[in-house]
Amino acid sequence: QVQLVESGGGLVQTGGSVRLSCAASGRTFSDYHMAWFRQGPGKERELVVAITWSGASTYSAASVKGRFTISRDNAQNTVYLQMNRLIPEDTAVYYCAATIWRKDYDSREAYNYWGQGTQVTVSS
Repeated sequence: QVQLVESGGGLVQTGGSVRLSCAASGRTFSDYHMAWFRQGPGKERELVVAITWSGASTYSAASVKGRFTISRDNAQNTVYLQMNRLIPEDTAVYYCAATIWRKDYDSREAYNYWGQGTQVTVSS
């Protein structure tokens, strides 16, 4: 199993930026595709961004394309989410997630390891 711990959430104004980090432990980090999901008030959990085990390919949901960037450092066992030009609709609990490299990295259903989540609140 892999354990995931997010950090970096908080309160930010519209137009601001936040960087989330997710530290992984327990298994070989580079065996896993990684992703960030979010769940806003009264909404379903949605896949926001994802990255392959090597970092060679990334996926971004249409709602965040051009504003959010996922990256990873396999030497540090960490995945990052850089969020720019934030808007109130980005307010949510953000979850780091992992799935083994054999699965599709851009499939919402593939992810089966989860962090505890970190709150990001964007004020208008």
